[in-house]
Amino acid sequence: MSHQYGTGVTRRTLLAAATAVAATAATGGTAQAAEVPALWREFTRTPFTHPQIPYVGRAGCHRGATRFPHRPVVADVRKYGAVADGTTDSAPAINRAIAAAGRAGGGTVSIPPGTFRIDDVIRIGHSNVVLRGAGSGRTTLYATKNLTELIGVYGSRYGGDKSSWSWAGGLIWLAPTARWESLTAAIRAKTWPFEGWTGNKRDEWRTLTTVAPARQGSWTITVADPSKLRPGTLVLLRLADDPDYTLLKHMCGGGPGPETYPWDDKTKLTSYVPYEWPVRIAHVRGHKVTLERPLPLDVRPEWDPRLTTHVRELTGAGVEGLTLEAAHTPQQPHLLDNGHNGVVLQCAYDCWVDDVTVHHVDNGFGLVAASACTLRRTRVSGRGAHHPYFCREGSHDNLVEDFTIDRRTAPAPTGTQLHGINVEGLSSYNVWSRGDMGMGTFDSHRGLPFANVRTDITVDNTGRHGGDATAGPLFGARFTHWNIRVTNGRAGLMKIDGLAPWSATVGINEVREFDQIDVPDFTGDLHSRLELYGTTDAVRPRNLYDAQRALMR
Repeated sequence: MSHQYGTGVTRRTLLAAATAVAATAATGGTAQAAEVPALWREFTRTPFTHPQIPYVGRAGCHRGATRFPHRPVVADVRKYGAVADGTTDSAPAINRAIAAAGRAGGGTVSIPPGTFRIDDVIRIGHSNVVLRGAGSGRTTLYATKNLTELIGVYGSRYGGDKSSWSWAGGLIWLAPTARWESLTAAIRAKTWPFEGWTGNKRDEWRTLTTVAPARQGSWTITVADPSKLRPGTLVLLRLADDPDYTLLKHMCGGGPGPETYPWDDKTKLTSYVPYEWPVRIAHVRGHKVTLERPLPLDVRPEWDPRLTTHVRELTGAGVEGLTLEAAHTPQQPHLLDNGHNGVVLQCAYDCWVDDVTVHHVDNGFGLVAASACTLRRTRVSGRGAHHPYFCREGSHDNLVEDFTIDRRTAPAPTGTQLHGINVEGLSSYNVWSRGDMGMGTFDSHRGLPFANVRTDITVDNTGRHGGDATAGPLFGARFTHWNIRVTNGRAGLMKIDGLAPWSATVGINEVREFDQIDVPDFTGDLHSRLELYGTTDAVRPRNLYDAQRALMR
């Protein structure tokens, strides 16, 4: 009897699809058996529970849809007073047009070709609103001010003299209006907030129902009370930890290393718990609830598992076809960014950014407590950025594909740092696919991110990882680096079989250790796998995310 998965796909169907995907070579469709790693064959047998490779086949907006919703134009920014002369402040007009689209229940706000000066944040706070330019090479928003000037100094909730604009906020900011207003009010009041799904003090939630024990990879859970659950509703799965840190150990795959790791002094890490995972309900049948994605972790009674409410999400919103150019100012010393930041999605679900370039920014594209979002055809260019891409504060199931980080156009000032494609803060099941990185690195930034994939990427590995020591390990379990081309041969954060527990490095060219700071957090056998070392592009499948998508068709 075939095992039935949550989507109605049988094991037999999966294996047939996997064989076809893995066998297809780049030229002629010829199978080369030596190029199909054992890890891929194993994965196709247990795609939702493989110990080293996470299932990310539904990452991204609308479960990885190749097309975004096309909404009718309901507002042209010129009719609200925007002028493409490069000198008139068009931010008020653009924001009025966006607000009008929100009042209309959604739609597209169009920006024609030209350069529009903006002296304020562009805010998308209503669902189903799309801001669309004429293309990243034709429509430019020229931002004259930074977030410190526009909103205020933003200190760190963990103390010190750091600027939180070094990892938060954007000059184009997609967040629910009420959430954005509460965040900026807290910043102005200097009561530095939590930034996630449950409010500034993590207290804006209520229990919908408790959840019975279940295993990682399950699509269906059993709940005590289904009366408040409806198909299509977005809920949070909330998992707390116990005094022995068994949840954090589970995120690391378990075993002697995590058991003996000193968790007690990792106060920044423990502040990220409970783990909050947003997910839509697909079906409710009695006490059985089917989710649109499989469970990211086990659900155990000692973690007080429950489905809860959250702040109202932003959904169905997007930014397309434009360049955001910040005023050309020198990059600031590390962690003292003023906030010449690009595009940020926050408390957003099923939202997207497509064909957008950011230029001369402190930080490029951000995912902050954002889930199931897609960044496609994005580029970071100009004088150099601290975080070209950042993914933090419990961001899950996102897709960043066809992305580019250009080489910097100005030398890095003394005291600055470059990271790259960042992930931190218990963020999980995110994918970076088909990238060209002229600088930077794979920045696992402490805070125990786990189950993330980087695949089919060319990188000049010049950056360093960040993260406070109190934020805990660089890696949890099920990190996968698959088909990675390192142009300068630097091993740091690329070849992770000696760094990440229960993880995989497959199809990477030969690299060597130099000028790096990454060291293992855990002792003993990491149960990490290395295959097809010394090769790139010959590995089949070439792109792990695309192959996982194909399994579910």
